[in-house]
Amino acid sequence: MDRVAREGASTEWPTLTGPSRRHLVVYDACMSHHSTADVPTILFGAFDRHNVGDLLFPHIVQHLLDRKNLIFAGLAERDLRDCGGHQVKSLARLAEAYREQAVNIIHVGGELLTCNAWEAAVMLQTPAHAQEVILAFEGHTRRKLEWAHQQLGLPALAPYSVSRSLFPRARIFYHAVGGVSLDQCDPLIQAEVRANLRAADSISVRDGRTQAILDAAGIASQLVPDPAVAVAELFGERIGQHAKHGEVARVRDAFPKGYLAVQFSADFGDDRTLNRTAQQLDQLAHTFGYGIVFFRAGAAPWHDDLSCYQRTAARMQTSAVHMFESLGLWDICALIACSSAYAGSSLHGRILAMAFGLPRVNLRSPSQGNDASKQEAFAAAWEVSGMPRSVAVDELVAAMHEACAIEREQLRQAAKQLAERHRREFARLSDRID
Repeated sequence: MDRVAREGASTEWPTLTGPSRRHLVVYDACMSHHSTADVPTILFGAFDRHNVGDLLFPHIVQHLLDRKNLIFAGLAERDLRDCGGHQVKSLARLAEAYREQAVNIIHVGGELLTCNAWEAAVMLQTPAHAQEVILAFEGHTRRKLEWAHQQLGLPALAPYSVSRSLFPRARIFYHAVGGVSLDQCDPLIQAEVRANLRAADSISVRDGRTQAILDAAGIASQLVPDPAVAVAELFGERIGQHAKHGEVARVRDAFPKGYLAVQFSADFGDDRTLNRTAQQLDQLAHTFGYGIVFFRAGAAPWHDDLSCYQRTAARMQTSAVHMFESLGLWDICALIACSSAYAGSSLHGRILAMAFGLPRVNLRSPSQGNDASKQEAFAAAWEVSGMPRSVAVDELVAAMHEACAIEREQLRQAAKQLAERHRREFARLSDRID
């Protein structure tokens, strides 16, 4: 789905340059004659921008792979270590450095199959610059794509799906990826993604809808839970330490009876939706005696906006509200892990709550309509019986009562089984990697 909001007048746009030999960073001095153990493995995904699920994926894959010579790659050079992410290399520059070399490439997870070049390039900007770029290209579809290609240094239409032409000697793997709206994308994007998938060595997807779309195209895939289902098992101790300090500890002290971890994206930001959201949250706070803690699961453009939360809080009657400011990956995980329940639009808000055996409800965007939803698709594949999936804002109170009525032990056992399922499936992938 094209996220360009408006079309209009042309403005001057910056002259940009893609990767060149002058800027090329040679990531491995030994460009040939590798033993099998020395073959580099590129972990590739959308962890080049702030989004909690994408930031988690390379941590999880790195832990389970237990392998040296790993390279963390996105579409842009970024250093996200300050918020718990990785120092990320540019795929375009890696393609130059490793073109003639054997290499493994693992797509580490996420809704990678449907992100087009324009969306990818805009989400790599700061929120302020993203707005400038969107306005600058109103009404100029061709120039939007040219700008995106210059930003990324790649000619791809779906750049988070790696083309074998970039790495002719690579073994390419897709791990628990999503593409629930792939059949609704531009036909040229669909064709590119299908060609890349057919050239891959192994494909797993995280939901049945994506699998059905690939099946219809004659592309085989395995159904595997999203990697984030393993976060409590793999990183519970680290997350527990973050819960004892800083902003998470202050939240826990402020709400000794518990709190709801609440999040929603910027497309919930119209006044009517915020009024209804405030009413529902007031009812939940009154009924359960919980505080309401707003947090951002993603700070990249087209993700979450703190001002929407502030506008919601201003409409609420309860004063037991906190704006969680930290964007640290492990702080966000700890906030959800220590909550009484999660409500929000983020799929990974839901999956983190699942991993810690907590009640969870996804909110459906007012603009979504009947479009396919990754939240619905994932819940259909892996959720426990009786747990609400995605609901309209007006249905939040009723859905949360349903979610909280499910026995916690059932939720904990389901979380354990999902983590074990993911570990088994990843072991099969690991066995196939050189």
